[in-house]
Amino acid sequence: MPLNLADIRLEYSKKELSPDDCLPDAVAQFELWLHEAIAAEVIEPTAMHIATVDEHGRPSARIVLLKGVESGQLVFYTNYHSRKGRQLAANPYIAVTFFWPELERQVRIEGKVQPVAPEVSDEYFASRPYTSRIGAWASEQSSEIDGKSVLVTRAATFGLKHPLNVPRPPHWGGYAIVPDRVEFWQGRPSRLHDRVLYTLQEDAGWRRSRLAP
Repeated sequence: MPLNLADIRLEYSKKELSPDDCLPDAVAQFELWLHEAIAAEVIEPTAMHIATVDEHGRPSARIVLLKGVESGQLVFYTNYHSRKGRQLAANPYIAVTFFWPELERQVRIEGKVQPVAPEVSDEYFASRPYTSRIGAWASEQSSEIDGKSVLVTRAATFGLKHPLNVPRPPHWGGYAIVPDRVEFWQGRPSRLHDRVLYTLQEDAGWRRSRLAP
């Protein structure tokens, strides 16, 4: 039977949001909502949908995990040679979405990325489980492979090479997202959702405004 997607509807009514409710700083407001998502035991509260664009203007998107909010920047880690890494090298702008359905909330963030300092990547890499560190060496992310056995063999090879201490691969590290546009969305009844937009001003302050749903 065909799916009747048009009849799938939810009425949002848990909370309200206005610019006056929000903190002056967009990243501080994001941290507040993130803490509330974690406290509410949202499934994967740090999962973020990131969109990048290649040198031809073609976008692609995927889910990655947020690993830090530091000095007004959002940090995640990946393989610099992956598809997203290559796209960010060609075009360093990014769009990010967090969706927390349990709270009827969404956050959209746009900005520019820059690689974090090598020592920051080193510190985070050292905190990862041993198998994850080996996996970073074993996986040539986004490249075609003949089968899963290729990964297993490479993991075993690097496991033998690094039985205890696993150094960070030079092709693996962090990106810091420097936001210049942040939108907070709170679901409301009758699709009259609350949307508060922060835009970064030339003096590095944030301007808050309400958007029509």
